[in-house]
Amino acid sequence: MPRALPLPPPGFDDLSVEEKLDYVQSLWDRITTRPEEVPVPDWHQRVIEERLAAHRADPGVARPWEEVRDEITEKLKQRRSR
Repeated sequence: MPRALPLPPPGFDDLSVEEKLDYVQSLWDRITTRPEEVPVPDWHQRVIEERLAAHRADPGVARPWEEVRDEITEKLKQRRSR
């Protein structure tokens, strides 16, 4: 049984938001050094299977990652300028 840890860990609330994000990212980086141990919920697997099936049924609707990334970046820029 996992041991109970204090939430958040001592000193966490004293960190800036950027430091908190760095901390969480470093924790995730440590966890993912062994991806085979990271549990994948059944519903995640179902979503992946559904999306792969949709892609296989009509691969022509797929868009390159660079195009999608640029679109998202532009939307974020517009949102920030409001």
